[in-house]
Amino acid sequence: MKGLFLVEPVVALYAFSSFLIYPLVQQYVYRRLWVQLTNTTYPISDNSSRCALNGSNNQSNYNEEVQRQASLFSLYSEVLSTIPSLVVTLLLVAYSDRGGRKLPIVLPLFGTLIYTLSFLTVSYFELNVYLLIGSSLLSSLFGGLGTFIGGCFAYIADLCDDGRQKTLRMAGLDMMIGLLSGVAAISTGYFLRAAGFNWPFLTSALFLCLNILYVVFILEETIKKLPTEGIVLDGSPQPSAIKQIVCGVYWMFAGANSRTKTVLALLILVFTSFSFTYLGGLSLITLYELNKPLCWTEILIGYGSALSTLVFLTSFLGVMVLTNCGVPQLLIILLGILSVMAGMVLVAFAKTTLLMFIVRVPMLLSIMPFPVLRSMMSKIISKSEQGTLFACLSFLDSLTGSISSAVFNSVYAVTVAWCPGFVFLLSAGLCAIPLFVLGVVGLIGVDVPKEYENPDPVSSSEEKPADEHNENSPLIS
Repeated sequence: MKGLFLVEPVVALYAFSSFLIYPLVQQYVYRRLWVQLTNTTYPISDNSSRCALNGSNNQSNYNEEVQRQASLFSLYSEVLSTIPSLVVTLLLVAYSDRGGRKLPIVLPLFGTLIYTLSFLTVSYFELNVYLLIGSSLLSSLFGGLGTFIGGCFAYIADLCDDGRQKTLRMAGLDMMIGLLSGVAAISTGYFLRAAGFNWPFLTSALFLCLNILYVVFILEETIKKLPTEGIVLDGSPQPSAIKQIVCGVYWMFAGANSRTKTVLALLILVFTSFSFTYLGGLSLITLYELNKPLCWTEILIGYGSALSTLVFLTSFLGVMVLTNCGVPQLLIILLGILSVMAGMVLVAFAKTTLLMFIVRVPMLLSIMPFPVLRSMMSKIISKSEQGTLFACLSFLDSLTGSISSAVFNSVYAVTVAWCPGFVFLLSAGLCAIPLFVLGVVGLIGVDVPKEYENPDPVSSSEEKPADEHNENSPLIS
């Protein structure tokens, strides 16, 4: 049976299975730490807030201590799983230029399955909650979200030659993440209240198994390997994969002129600095909602997570409309960064349930910079280096995400007693860094470098006229 060149179902199933348990992870750890530190049962109420159950000073002190311990738990988990995940991401996604795109897609699915089954085991048998840190480390050996996303975006880059089509399809992947994770987040709260933690973890594991079967047996490979690939005529092996990957990263920069290298480096800096500020603030919203004065229940957290994931859909629509209207790419990125700044400032001062829902509105365009930046960088890199590019981006994205989580969790643990919203003000302030770098990119200009207009050394005569008229066009029309 002939396979399909559709990676969107893979992203959709992964988003649903991951976000079915993602809101539960912090809640499960929070409840287990509450029981462990207070020697009392976790207060559960059918009301919209748990604050009425935590009114005494003693309970308030307990709440602050649990908040600190939960944030430190997230810190330890992130730090211990960061290095293996980063190494695997860089190796797998870069190697996909030769070994195929399916490898960096399917291995993280196995890692996530291990992570989910570990949570199910700890929850079902009520094992020590700190065993989950070890399961996080084990699953990172298969790669993480960065590996998976990097493989999927490289897969899309293989299929799309047109810059506008590439931008929209990459934004479409982000939209799929938002749609399915939103549906999962809404159902999580009701699922938890009706069936406890075990059934959501089991359901997530089943969807991951279904996803693995799709990737292995249905998804078509975009990189076609020759039967003799990997050996030379005398039968000796070629240079090691690691050496080839290092050389690929080197030549991605060394093979370009100085202007192209400068633009690429600045775009990567915008990407990583924005990822640092956005993911750092976003990672603490659930803990902030569990804290006083909000004290949200699992139902409200599910609705809040679903509303937050709506930004993927609205950001896709924003990219599609603005791109079709001819809005410059840098302006689209600027609007996305300003959206995050406004949202984070409002989150810092949200003290009621209504305001906490309203603050999601200014952040509806916050995902727009990511697909636009990926497409811009992909456009100035030759086809043979797409895997290397997305390996670097996934590596840096995972690195900045882990560092930001560690930094922001540490800051939150220190400031939660006197200013819980300080971390969100910090996130908004740090958005000035990508804004400044973006301004520098605007001054330099982002035209397509001439040497990358037709990256393939051998092109048909029919393709050349189509490329020649783009000589002075913007990076992405």
